[in-house]
Parts: sequence; C-alpha cells; structure tokens
Amino acid sequence: MQHIVNTRCGAVQGVQLSNGTIAYKGIRYATAGRFEYPTEVTSWEGIYDASDYGACAYQARSFVNEAELPQKAFYFNEFRRGVDYTYSEDCLFLNIFTPQQKGEKLPVILYIHGGSFTGGSANEKHFIDPIWPTKGVIGVTINYRLGPLGFAVLPQLQQEVGKTGNYGLYDQLTAFQWVQHNIEAFGGDLNNITIMGQSAGAMSVQQHCLSPLSKGLFHKAVMISGGGLSKMLSASKPEKYFDFWQMIMQKCGATTLEEFRSVPVETLYQVWQKNKKSTLGGGCFPCIDGQLIIDKGHKVLKSGRQHNIPYLIGTTSEDMVPPILYSMAQNWCKKQNSPAYLWYFEHKLPGDDHGAWHSADLWYWFGTLPNCWRPFDKKDYDLSEEMVNRLVAFAQTGNPNVDGLATWTPAGKKALVFGNDATTLGKPSKLKMWKTMFTVKNPGE
Repeated sequence: MQHIVNTRCGAVQGVQLSNGTIAYKGIRYATAGRFEYPTEVTSWEGIYDASDYGACAYQARSFVNEAELPQKAFYFNEFRRGVDYTYSEDCLFLNIFTPQQKGEKLPVILYIHGGSFTGGSANEKHFIDPIWPTKGVIGVTINYRLGPLGFAVLPQLQQEVGKTGNYGLYDQLTAFQWVQHNIEAFGGDLNNITIMGQSAGAMSVQQHCLSPLSKGLFHKAVMISGGGLSKMLSASKPEKYFDFWQMIMQKCGATTLEEFRSVPVETLYQVWQKNKKSTLGGGCFPCIDGQLIIDKGHKVLKSGRQHNIPYLIGTTSEDMVPPILYSMAQNWCKKQNSPAYLWYFEHKLPGDDHGAWHSADLWYWFGTLPNCWRPFDKKDYDLSEEMVNRLVAFAQTGNPNVDGLATWTPAGKKALVFGNDATTLGKPSKLKMWKTMFTVKNPGE
C-alpha cells in the first residue's frame, strides 16, 4: 500500500511501521549555507521519498568511532549502538509520524532533541517510532545545526545581515513554520501544536516561548531537564563570544568570511575541539540577537512577554544538579499566568545502578521502551503508559489529567512525582545536593 500525502510542497511518500503507524522520514524543511539563516522549503519535484531518515548535523562524533570513546560509552550504548548515522551540513530534515488511519485536526507534538547544542539527532533509538500516533497524536522530530555550524558568532557575520548566531534556533523556528504550512495534509491541527524538548532542546523550547518571532506557531510547551528560570543560564550578547570565534577563524587559517565558509568541516571541528574549553559552552550557546532572542530570559518573564500558553516542565532525580534544575522549573511555573504543571521523575531504571539519570525519562515519554536493551518489566511499561497518556492529554487539551490517575494541579510548591511506587502529587523525596552547581552526577556525556 502506498502512503502518499499531498502537501503544499508536493507529494510525499511514507512507510508503514511495525506498530501500524505511518512514518514520513527525512523531509527537507529548509536549506541554508554555512553561517547563513535558513530558507523554508516550499516545493519539490515529483514524489518525495520519505522512507529513511535524513543526514544528522555535524558534531564531534561525526569524525571518530564513537564505540571506542570511553567517555561516550554510556550514552552510545543506551541510545545509539546498532544505529547507522550519516552527517552533513545539509541536515535540515524532519520526520512525521501519523496514525495508520488518517485523521483530521489531530494534535501535534514537535520534539527538539538535546545534546548541549553540540550533539544529538532526531533518530536516536529513544525517538525512533514514538507511540503517540497510536493514541491519536501526530509526532514530529527535527534535526537542526549544532556546534560551530549552528552557534558561531562573528562581527563580520553581524555586519553582513544585521545579526549573528542562533543558526540552530532559526532552523527550529523554520521547522515550526514548515509544520504550520504543511501539517494539515498529514491530518494535523495547525492550531493545536505542542513543542517539546529535553536538555538543550528544553532550553531551545524556552527561548521560543520568550520570542516574539514564534507567536502563534505553537500553543503548548513541554520542557524536560533544561528549561526554567535561571539568571546564570540566560543568553548573553554575541559580543561576549566575538574574541573566541575570531580566534577559531584565525586558527582555521581563514582571514575572511569567504575563506571561513570554505574551511573543511573536519578542520573546523578539530580547531574548535582543541580550543572550546577556553569559553563557556565552547562558545556554542544561544545569544541575544535582538530578533529571536530579545533579552535575558528572566527580564522577559518579569515584563510578562512570554507566551501565555500551558506548560509542562520537570527534571529527574539523578539529573545534572537536580536541585538547581528542579528550582528552575518550579520558579518558571510560579511566573506563569497560564497553567504550568511541574513533575519530578525519580523512577530507578533497571539494568544498572545509575537511577533516574539525565535523559532516562525519554524512554517513558516516547513509549519506546522496546527499543532499549534494559530489562524493563510491567512496572516500567505501566509508568510509560501513564506518562504517555498524560502527555497526550496535555497535547490534546492543555491539561495532563487523565481519569483514574492521580490529580495533577498546576504547580505551586508541589510536583507530580513519577517514582518506583504509585505516582503522587507532593514534594520530591530524592532532591540531592552536590558540592558545587557544576558537579554533574551523570553516567556519561
């Protein structure tokens, strides 16, 4: 059976998955040259073959055998072992997952992956074939530019077009726009879109929730282990990183933008890798460009300029500095005039003693436990079913409450705690303190 959808861009053919849903993979939503802002794709010739994932953004693992890197072993084994990846500067692809029987005006969840703005992709094992379409929600996952190619800032670039940096965030924004223009063809409701992200993806979601450029492009937001109110993690002006990127450009042997755009990508990454510790985040971080990011997050919140939409936000018990991430999430909720629901995930995953590590809850939110090596049991599947049902309810109505489950009230002092026992509303029992806020209690990466 052919699964062909006629979008504004043209026809696109997908494939049926083993769970009965239909996947349209590797759809090119935008194009962009190096250090250039993206242009939305509006047409193509013939029938677009969407049977396989598109290339991932270049990142450090693009140039090495990740299986041989001890420091990457945990996350490689968890999320990437056994999956083949291709990498390219031409990486602006998205994937759409729909029910087998095409619906009309179905809610949509658009997911932004994490990875410190320098790594990750939309086709890691925990994102492959999300269960959401079996419950009547369309899923969208996206790739966007990362690292030096996604977040470099230079005065020369600013002079060229009036702004610099945030190329990866503008990729995400363009994906939102493409979905707005085309999702109805897949049965989606362009007036009921939820954006969702984890770690750097959650930080990205937050930036879009504070941006005037994304008004009306989505209607709810989910932030996992990364979003929240924090002065220390707010964006800075690009000038803060100018000296660093001028140094990278010089060490690449380039004296002009034209030469810098022509530097072999592996050379660029080698130079960046050797020098990235000299500045916060390796210089790859959102900056105040004056258009997408208009000010520091806490100032935008204080002035009430954030999107007035429902929010889900939370973190895990063995996350990166859990008390700080939890406090950030809780403070975000307190600043909202719209419903904001807080959670805390402290369910211990089977198979090792790392507990609820950073990213552990993604298996449960996506309902992709069968993709994992871990010996999940009925308790895990039941918890995943609850979390997926709450997420689906939130995507449908803005309210994550489900009949027969514990009542979840918008956040004040209490969070919904997903633990080893029954889910309850209360104060997390496993908030852990570390010696400094930069101590990371994580199994890897």
